[in-house]
Amino acid sequence: MTVKISNKIVGYRVKKADPEAAAEHQAPVHAETKPVQMNEYIERPDFLLGTTYKIKPPVAEHAMYITINDILLNEGTDHESRQPYEVFINSKSMEHFQWVIALTRVISAVFRKGGDVTFLVEELRSVYDPNGGYFKKGGVFMPSLVAEIGAVIEKHLKAIGLLESEEMSETTKRILAEKRAEFEASHTTATNDEKASDYPANATMCGKCSTKAVIVMDGCATCLSCGDSKCG
Repeated sequence: MTVKISNKIVGYRVKKADPEAAAEHQAPVHAETKPVQMNEYIERPDFLLGTTYKIKPPVAEHAMYITINDILLNEGTDHESRQPYEVFINSKSMEHFQWVIALTRVISAVFRKGGDVTFLVEELRSVYDPNGGYFKKGGVFMPSLVAEIGAVIEKHLKAIGLLESEEMSETTKRILAEKRAEFEASHTTATNDEKASDYPANATMCGKCSTKAVIVMDGCATCLSCGDSKCG
């Protein structure tokens, strides 16, 4: 609105803005919501994502079914993550029932506690049976039944992204395939053990991946499973 000044101007000053009035007109600032981390106070939802793995260890009469259920945190946001929540092991075999139930309850409690749960893999896989371990199908050595359960958990944590998978490059795979073909061509006699395994019968166990897949070519020991080599 225009105001006409009829009197003589004898002075002036600039009116400062009222801070209280400015604060009232200022747009409210919303604090950024922190992403939810796994912790023991999160209640179990009605729906969980589950994956079941089957193992048939020779030390058990029947197969064992390992189910790991995951919870989805911060769904629909940039911080969405899938975290293990609980584990169950079912089998017709009753000889391992007591300690299997105890093991699953402890592992589930560790999952729900939150933090870095990947240490479980190393702890479980380092358990050795005093009666000796066994070889799985494909020539992979398992020092105990508990270690194989640890291997299943490791596989699951890699599948949901909590552990990194050590993938070989295409060049490494090609070199290993060539070495295997050359080795098998020079050892044409096949045995029943070799037919049952994915690797040559006279292959030795790899200290890195625990697979019976190490062959010696031109004086160099190389694992056909993980690519580990003594020659660099």
